[in-house]
Amino acid sequence: MSALYLIPVTLGETPIEQVLPAYNKEVILTLRHFIVEDVRSARRFLKRVEKEIDIDALTFYPLNKHTSPEAISGYLKPLEQGESMGVLSEAGCPAVADPGADVVAMAQRKGLEVVPLVGPSSIILSVMASGFNGQSFAFNGYLPIEADQRARKLKALEQRATTEHQTQLFIETPYRNNKMVEEILRTCRPQTKLCIAANLTCPDAYVHTHSVKDWVGKVPDLSKMPCIFLIYV
Repeated sequence: MSALYLIPVTLGETPIEQVLPAYNKEVILTLRHFIVEDVRSARRFLKRVEKEIDIDALTFYPLNKHTSPEAISGYLKPLEQGESMGVLSEAGCPAVADPGADVVAMAQRKGLEVVPLVGPSSIILSVMASGFNGQSFAFNGYLPIEADQRARKLKALEQRATTEHQTQLFIETPYRNNKMVEEILRTCRPQTKLCIAANLTCPDAYVHTHSVKDWVGKVPDLSKMPCIFLIYV
């Protein structure tokens, strides 16, 4: 039966065999159609999976914030005609904090088979390593850019962590990571716990948890690292 396979991508240049099951490669090599967040990174990833793969024989359908709903509506035609397809994000699991969710929703509405494959998720990995509540947690994506709005959001997440005993996760673009940490340390209460998880699964992975007051003066340069931030009380 044909299916829309959701194919996780490594979080960095980690060797494929360390983080992805061999079955993923078996599936990938049967596919000729890929819906991807970025065509260049998708082609590079597929070459890492199998260096002999015939990239030019594959069809790529770009899916990002600039893709029109009209274009997306036609992406599943091969699947509707009986050909399996794959969905790739730039890193991690497709459809999680990723535009791939739109095409998955469309497949579900059409009653098409959707198959998520196993692979690394920075959200799950960071919760695992944080020491925070893994029974109840919420991923909040990107926080507001405007300083006052961001401070209010941080306060709201801190309050939610307090009243609901729920771990709160969020991300930032790498070049603004250092600014994000400064704002967390300035806005949150001294006893609030902060976990910073960066470059997960990579050789230089960094995961540390301290109280806000204990982070002062100990934060490394995060300006070029994919990071996820977690707060708890």
